[in-house]
Amino acid sequence: MDIFNKTGKMALGSRLRLLTAKVTEDAAKIYELYDVDFSPKWFPVFFVLYDEGAKTITEIAEQIGHSQPSVTKIVKEMAKAGLVKDNLKSMDKRRNVVALTDNGATVAERMIKVQCADIDVAIDGIIAEATHNLWEALAEWEFLLEQKTIYKRVQEVKKLRESKDVQIVAYEPRYQSVFKALNEEWISTYFEIEETDSKALDNPEEYILSKGGRILVALYNGEPLGVCALIKMDDPDYDFEMAKMAVSPKAQGKSIGRLLGQAIINAAKEMGASKIYLESNTILKPAINLYYKLGFQKIPGRPTPYKRANIQMELDLTKLS
Repeated sequence: MDIFNKTGKMALGSRLRLLTAKVTEDAAKIYELYDVDFSPKWFPVFFVLYDEGAKTITEIAEQIGHSQPSVTKIVKEMAKAGLVKDNLKSMDKRRNVVALTDNGATVAERMIKVQCADIDVAIDGIIAEATHNLWEALAEWEFLLEQKTIYKRVQEVKKLRESKDVQIVAYEPRYQSVFKALNEEWISTYFEIEETDSKALDNPEEYILSKGGRILVALYNGEPLGVCALIKMDDPDYDFEMAKMAVSPKAQGKSIGRLLGQAIINAAKEMGASKIYLESNTILKPAINLYYKLGFQKIPGRPTPYKRANIQMELDLTKLS
């Protein structure tokens, strides 16, 4: 249809629903053709009971990928048509199961041996005429979507596209208020601002830059929405601490944290650092996951000026490719 050529892949769901409606409409006519009083939507439940015998509602739902309420509704409709009986006791008397009635078993035998065989031949004919094998393609798509949903794939594409509009720049005095505001925002959301925070946020030039550190700012379409610092450490084990990373809530999902973290690591490399240290708190799960992705590893606890810090991590730059 021309509409789908215009909409493109955006209308995949609509196109599949239209195709499903056509197939379902034909399926209803086919049941009539074989004098079977049967609804197409019953078939998955009906086939499981025919193929494997009595099952609970839960077992059927898991096997055919439907919700339990949906299966319950179908079972009630099939029971009304005299094809199944529900609320039967299982062999061990501990579960209620659904099973085909004698009439249901008779219908199933006739349907599987005659009707289904004819349908297989007809479908094979379509496959032979088509350039692409839809049946095999469906199996492949089902597998791929099981690994990663369309939603997740679109989310990743959106994040990648938006990340291309992020620019990482060096700190300038005009960014001091943003540096302070973004950090105070996240700290006060989860913890309380401590004296060590105030020193760095109120006087970043004196506390960080003049001592050999760096501050980077992430601009999204020109607006500063993320910051991160590289603080020089007076420590025999570590050259710098990665600290004061903060991203505005309205910039979530644009990979700003990852881009800032990677830029800070690159800056540390350029300055000849061999190890970077950081402190955080385990309730900040997205942040901890980001640090692991950047290559940081958890280390035994060290003395810290922060009450909120309950995890310390390090990044050995000599082991990075």
